[in-house]
Amino acid sequence: METEGLFAPATTAEARDRFETLGPSAQVVVKETAKAMDLDAESYRERVDSDVVATAREALFASLLEVHVGDRAAFESWCEDHSDYDVEEIGSENVDGVVWHAAPFSGTVVAATYHDQRRAAVDTLRRKAFAELYRDAVGGG
Repeated sequence: METEGLFAPATTAEARDRFETLGPSAQVVVKETAKAMDLDAESYRERVDSDVVATAREALFASLLEVHVGDRAAFESWCEDHSDYDVEEIGSENVDGVVWHAAPFSGTVVAATYHDQRRAAVDTLRRKAFAELYRDAVGGG
């Protein structure tokens, strides 16, 4: 089993704090992306609103979540060791690769399976984890 990512908030307060700290970074990312797209000041004002920055903050938060990557046996072993978690899995039970993220404050682990596309599974899982476990907890859109 491998682990990648930077954080796995144990509490809703910790998740909210991390989400809040990403606000300024999201603004910088949006502004620099707009510059790279050669948006002039007027176009920037017309196209970039608080929803755009909020989406960037949500994407940043999700992209930094810690995920575990392993085979089916490693995931099942983890689940046995954490039997108090509810499991939400997407994908096929017939493939060996599994990525998962556990959110202790919710008592839920979300997982996604993959065969060849590990990176896609990790990205999908992070978006799912944010949408299902964190969005309401952090006050996101």
